[in-house]
Amino acid sequence: MKYKAVLFDFDGTLADTLPVCFYSFQTIFKKYDGRTLSKKEMIEMFGPSETGIIEQNLQNKEKMTEAIEDYYSCYEREHCNLVRMNEEIIYMIEHLRKRKISIGIVTGKARKSLEISLKHLFLSEFYKVAISGDDVVNPKPHPEGINKALKVLGISPQNTLYVGDSNADIEAGKRADVETAGVNWLINSHGSAFTIKPDYEFSSITDFMKIF
Repeated sequence: MKYKAVLFDFDGTLADTLPVCFYSFQTIFKKYDGRTLSKKEMIEMFGPSETGIIEQNLQNKEKMTEAIEDYYSCYEREHCNLVRMNEEIIYMIEHLRKRKISIGIVTGKARKSLEISLKHLFLSEFYKVAISGDDVVNPKPHPEGINKALKVLGISPQNTLYVGDSNADIEAGKRADVETAGVNWLINSHGSAFTIKPDYEFSSITDFMKIF
């Protein structure tokens, strides 16, 4: 088999977590800055981890530490209300594992929120490496996270597929010399149009599994 490793983005790819991210950011910026953020404004902030987003964009610098702690408390508190476990994702991961493919996560999420989501969605046991936004200096579209994951796994770029739902994911994969799959199979993926062309595009998990 060509692929020995499949690396996944997290938000919008492995888990439909964007609603709880949006809710938590809106709550924090309203509470500490008195401003209401649109979905478009929040998406434009994406790149760094959630901690980095708050540090870079919160105007109330005196309350920075409190706001960051509040974000993660809100994220965990609302996770069960806004995010559902996806049986199709679980089935896909089991499908890959049966084929002896190493599974990894490369995400811009902070380690803290990633672990909250993995726990709530029963995904903690499925991956061999997880690189979070806290583990890199340069966020996507820089390839640092993918390169780190490959080093941990000991697998070459030529035998790796990176799966994500945004242009930053696809660019990061191309810069890391891995093949890429652009997906929009979850309701709250970043969007269906890729301006950077991936090697594959999938709107369903079933179609994705056919390449393995």
